[in-house]
Amino acid sequence: MTGPLSVRGAGGRRSPEEILKFSPEEADELLERLESEVPFASGGLAQLPGEPNEEATVFGDTHGDWRSTVAASARFLEEPGHRCLVGLGDYVDRAPEDCGEGSVANSLYLLQLVAQFPDRVFLIQGNHETTRRFPVLPQNLAEEVDALWGPDIARYSRLLALLERGPIAALTSKGVYLAHGGFPRGGGSRNVRDAFRAPTEDELMDIVWGECGASNRHRGITTPFDSLDLTRFLSAIGARVFLRGHDPDMVGKSVYQDRCLTLHTSRVYERFGGVLVARVPLDRPVHTTKDIAVEHLPTEGRSFPEPW
Repeated sequence: MTGPLSVRGAGGRRSPEEILKFSPEEADELLERLESEVPFASGGLAQLPGEPNEEATVFGDTHGDWRSTVAASARFLEEPGHRCLVGLGDYVDRAPEDCGEGSVANSLYLLQLVAQFPDRVFLIQGNHETTRRFPVLPQNLAEEVDALWGPDIARYSRLLALLERGPIAALTSKGVYLAHGGFPRGGGSRNVRDAFRAPTEDELMDIVWGECGASNRHRGITTPFDSLDLTRFLSAIGARVFLRGHDPDMVGKSVYQDRCLTLHTSRVYERFGGVLVARVPLDRPVHTTKDIAVEHLPTEGRSFPEPW
């Protein structure tokens, strides 16, 4: 045992390396503390705090790459009083080899940040966090939990339940909508914000599994959205830009008149467009993706322009 655990303050926040060395008892203690401190999203659409906050650090799919997660969160932690940290989903499964049981370490590290900064850190759910509703492959999280602390379905269920507390999307007052895949396209007389408060199965599927029509990697689960679909939704929700993850071949590409940008923050998908993080202004209007700074993280191990 390494002593009493606390997720309050940097001194009590456990690093991914420490988490991977936890005993079963230490894992249970951290899970218990997180269960008491990680808030439930009040409605599925989180509203990011505006001014005097300067910006939100936004990262895409990390898929257990906690080394990139730590690098992405470093900017937020430099000045958390004026910034937010937003994840676009898919924190688990497909971890790089040098991260060990990376899905476990990645998600527990991020959940500690939520507990420490509940009004500034937002872990949007992706399709890998909604797997109990819509099964997804691969599912490595349960196997990783067992490998670390022995067969115990309860620990896996508790960890996944904590990830399910996150919102399914977020919105800034300066014109940016953030979600893992897409947006609800139910149509009719239903208010678009109601689709986030109590989404139907189809609406939730559109949000966490939605694909961009410009992508070449269609999974056939939802109908990909096009420029017109995006225009209609952004107008209805009161936004101008969509920041998302999910489609690896779209990483770093700005499409649909610079209104849609895809991020990935995992070395597993580095070959498509790099390991990216975005700096989204919270103190001034965002009109197009050109108003968002995109940077390549040093975990890529090669040189890229920074910022773009």
